[in-house]
Amino acid sequence: MNSKLVIMDKKSFDDVSGITTSKMIGDVFFRDHKNVLRDIENLKQNLTAQFWAANFKESTYKSRGKEYKQYILSKDGFIMLVMGYTGKEAVLFKEKYIARFNEMEKYIKSREMAKAEFPALTESIKENHEEIKNYHFSNEIDMINRIVLGRSSKQYKEDNEIEGELRDNLTEEHIYYIRKLQIIDAGFIYAIPDFQERKTKLKEYYNKLKDEYNLKKITNNDIID
Repeated sequence: MNSKLVIMDKKSFDDVSGITTSKMIGDVFFRDHKNVLRDIENLKQNLTAQFWAANFKESTYKSRGKEYKQYILSKDGFIMLVMGYTGKEAVLFKEKYIARFNEMEKYIKSREMAKAEFPALTESIKENHEEIKNYHFSNEIDMINRIVLGRSSKQYKEDNEIEGELRDNLTEEHIYYIRKLQIIDAGFIYAIPDFQERKTKLKEYYNKLKDEYNLKKITNNDIID
């Protein structure tokens, strides 16, 4: 995809620097700008007023001292328009969009599985301590985060300027490792009571996981299991 086409999430029409314009779409998809304007205005007839207002805005641009009409499009507006296009560039975009959608679907599935499997770890912690303290849970979680992320969750969030839930901002690969370590740690808590020894074993297991993950990526196998 042409590097001139910029699509940014979480941008409003008040900051148009990261939003796509109809002029840019014409340049990238080799269409006359007047035809892109026509396509947008035809599309408007089938959109709700709410979607139109949120994702399209009439504007102008200057060329050779003259001012011409254009539209500013949000990411969603751009996708709505371009999904109806044909041609090499449009097909390339659709392929990349589908690939990205599939990646996101796998990520969501993996994250939901991590949530479902987490109670097994908490139950193991409860059963292996006569008197439960909050740090018994936080220590295990922090240990897994440090193994996978290389630092505590607090430090990782600070380094990456993350607000809100940490796992909403992790990659599919991170979630995969955390899931697997949660499962194995639930068993290790029974078999290896010593925290430092358990940590060493989890690190060894993590290194094996990385090799398995990379092999699956190379062979194009489904990573979620």
